[in-house]
Amino acid sequence: MAEQSTGPGLTTPPDVVSTIALTRCQDTAHQIWFRGEDGVRSLSLAELDRGAARVACRLHAAGVRARDRIGIMSRNRIEWVLLDLAAVKLGAVVAGVEPGRYEPEQVIADFGLTLLFTENEPERGAVRDIGGIRGWAQDEGTDPSALPGREAYDPADVFAIKQTSGSTGVPKGIEATVASVNRSMAAVQEMFHHGDGDNVLVFLPTRFLQQRYWIYSALVNGHDVTLADRVTVFEVAQAVHPTVIMGVPGFYEQVKARVEAAGAPADPAARRAAVQAELGGAVRYLWTGSAPAGRSVLDFFNDCGVPLYEGYGLNETCIVAKNHPGAVRVGSVGKVLPHKRIRFDRDGVLIVGGLDPVNTHYTWCGPGANEKVYLPTGEVKTFDIGHVDEDGFLYIDGRVDDIVTLSSALNILVPAVEERLREIPEIHDCAVFGDGKPFLTAVVSPAAPDTDPKSLADAVSRLNEQLRYEQRIYAVVVAGERFSVDNGLLNAQFKLVRAEIGRVFGEDLDLVYQKHAVYNDGSTDGAPVLVTAAVGRPRTQKAEE
Repeated sequence: MAEQSTGPGLTTPPDVVSTIALTRCQDTAHQIWFRGEDGVRSLSLAELDRGAARVACRLHAAGVRARDRIGIMSRNRIEWVLLDLAAVKLGAVVAGVEPGRYEPEQVIADFGLTLLFTENEPERGAVRDIGGIRGWAQDEGTDPSALPGREAYDPADVFAIKQTSGSTGVPKGIEATVASVNRSMAAVQEMFHHGDGDNVLVFLPTRFLQQRYWIYSALVNGHDVTLADRVTVFEVAQAVHPTVIMGVPGFYEQVKARVEAAGAPADPAARRAAVQAELGGAVRYLWTGSAPAGRSVLDFFNDCGVPLYEGYGLNETCIVAKNHPGAVRVGSVGKVLPHKRIRFDRDGVLIVGGLDPVNTHYTWCGPGANEKVYLPTGEVKTFDIGHVDEDGFLYIDGRVDDIVTLSSALNILVPAVEERLREIPEIHDCAVFGDGKPFLTAVVSPAAPDTDPKSLADAVSRLNEQLRYEQRIYAVVVAGERFSVDNGLLNAQFKLVRAEIGRVFGEDLDLVYQKHAVYNDGSTDGAPVLVTAAVGRPRTQKAEE
């Protein structure tokens, strides 16, 4: 299938953004739940909206006006939400920034910020402490009705600044339009019909704009929403009983591991109960995206009646495709949303276009970045390789930069190999290398501290018997610690930072090829698997500090 067009009969989506900006929320029946200093707390959505209006008044008094940019460089917390909603009410633009990665003055200069709210930083100039925002929201001396009136947003207005994850280089900045937010939220609501009785749990960083969609959805569609983070997600889920959770594959691998550590029941109904017990007991379905989910993880949940719906999108495109009730094919990322259009170029690379794009260029990027990603048509070149099946389900098979070419001129799409390696019990995660080399080598994030080299070598040898000859792994480097966000080997969305893994373990990879005389030209059946302990070690954040 060369091209898939936007669906017919699309109407203008509801203006969620202007509704939040201009309408006073009166919903006292639904809550936002969050982790406070003294445990899990809640505010009614009406209280949340009123508090955000008070914060908007204080921002206005501090000089913030429509189209001004404010930055938030903080972990997930209720103050983040209050600031973000306050900015919407003023027509200001929020830049969510990863905490601990940049100097505040650099962020202020790069994005032209009026104010930057941070944690654990002394106030100076435009740098403000986010901790004071709760006080602003609760100040009964501030009259929310004193907020200056304004017109509705224009669909072309800039709504927020998105940053790419930076896993393939310096993060790039995109100005997301109001129209793209409204269009994406309408598409999700049409698929999932969130409303009374739902509680959507948000624990991925709120600096990613899509995570804030579910807070906006609560205010407009009338349901509960919960804010947590990677550290508190299980504790908070137990307290609030969410019905929907959005996570990355690494999170669901963690849930699977917790259930299996307690002795995962073979009976599907019993396994369903065990999964529900981990996640608060009321889950209707789960979402995953941002990185490929392994088939073993998808089957673990779907086979026991806790649906795990995989979707696909990029910062540059927002949501492109999503499995959902009534349209599911496990292993695919779902059918393309009605307002999106996809095609594949002659190299099989996925190109995405459609109505109301996030934008048609980066505002902040290095030389050549715009020309590489954004086509003259306004479409986005994803650098993902995929296909569409006969029923219209989209599959993502890998990335262009995931293709390794051995010295024998064999081309291998390594994510498929990595997925099989992750099925080995001794392996928690892995990255496969071998570009220009005589065979593939895996750098392994171990499942346990003391990995038995012989057991691991035997397991990889057995796997090799099931793989095509060019996919076979003839050496394994065992890292001294697991890949993690803290040590920089995973990004904030738990994706492999392949370039950093290659850099950290570069010496180990070089030694493997010096020690192991194997040339994979299809005649190496039965060659032994070399397992070595890594010398290279990532720098953790603590070490850097």
